[in-house]
Amino acid sequence: MPMSADFKRRLFPHLPAIAAHYGTPFHIYDEQGIRQTGEELKRVFAGIAGFREYFAVKALPNKRILQLMKEMGFGFDCSSIPELIMSRELGATTEDIMFTSNNTSQEEFAFAEADGGCILNLDDISLIDKVPNFPKLICFRYNPGPRRTGNIIIGNPVEAKYGITHEQVVEAYRKAQQRGAKRFGLHTMVASNELDYTYMVETARMVLSLAQLLKQELAIELEFVNIGGGFGIPYRPEQQPLNMNAMAQEITAQFDAFKAEQGFVPRMYMESGRFMTGPHGCLVTQAINFKHTYRDYVGVDACMSSLMRPALYDAYHHIDVLGKEEAPRDQVYDVVGSLCENNDKFAVQRALPKIDEGDLLVIHDSGAHGHAMGFQYNGRLRPQELLLRCDGSVELIRRAETVADYFATQTFTPDGFRPQA
Repeated sequence: MPMSADFKRRLFPHLPAIAAHYGTPFHIYDEQGIRQTGEELKRVFAGIAGFREYFAVKALPNKRILQLMKEMGFGFDCSSIPELIMSRELGATTEDIMFTSNNTSQEEFAFAEADGGCILNLDDISLIDKVPNFPKLICFRYNPGPRRTGNIIIGNPVEAKYGITHEQVVEAYRKAQQRGAKRFGLHTMVASNELDYTYMVETARMVLSLAQLLKQELAIELEFVNIGGGFGIPYRPEQQPLNMNAMAQEITAQFDAFKAEQGFVPRMYMESGRFMTGPHGCLVTQAINFKHTYRDYVGVDACMSSLMRPALYDAYHHIDVLGKEEAPRDQVYDVVGSLCENNDKFAVQRALPKIDEGDLLVIHDSGAHGHAMGFQYNGRLRPQELLLRCDGSVELIRRAETVADYFATQTFTPDGFRPQA
């Protein structure tokens, strides 16, 4: 089931009171579930010395959530200046942060270098000459191209804009050495929301083979390999979860074999975002209108500015109608928002219990790439975020956007300019 039975047990009885207090819509995240997932990740990979998760900040960029990650000993995978700022405000420094950007600007390089720097993960061989002050520790993002098949979300690696090619690997590290780099890592990201654990095992094998190549060609002993994120979650009730134990056992065996053969072994990093928080969040919205035309529509007080994955990816998000979880799903609805776009739909022709005005709908798995992907098109504003604490209390961790927020960037000191003829 997408949302765990335990999360539902602790949340659902209190949702009417929470909704009455805060109003709808809102995303609410489960601290207990997030912590349990983090501890499980550390447990299964305990056999790999130096294992570390770098939480993908883009998945859920809220400082309160990042604080949970820091408390579990995790680092942060950042790809923008605001993400760097958030991480550093929480006390992350130097090798607590991996900065993985593409088409990186000079301003971004400057921010990456500031405040003790970070692990700079270069996306392109051409960027080597553009880094103003080359760090002693450098990492490159690898794109295997036709050597690997992608998956439905991340696509074909050959068509992806990310990473250096296989043929560029040795030259990239040689050029980095020439610029003064002394310490090295390797990164890749070839899957997204993958539920077949063997894909991740193959990714580990791939990066270790590159570690062997760099040792042979340049006498470089990589300090770490980052297998990326991409660990999937079961959005649909019939899907089985990722087999973490089998995956960890097979990857750990690879690292052990590599050490025995090569005399050294890199640390293993990863940057799971969705896996860490996705199932531990939901969007709560209220049914406010019904329309009976060629289809039956349930209009809710959220729209795709709160959760755009269904519109962007035709993604499935499971829906419960609060208090009717065991009722027959004998009605077929489109569940829609108020945006002036026809793809503003959370569900299309979905079998659900009969919905009445005022019912609360719980849209599962909004804990990653939910609020984070929001926008202000059509003047629709992003909702508040709440945290269900381990002790059962509820904490506001981001207020809802206001009309004043919407107009804030249109309030500025006038600045006119006339170019010379």
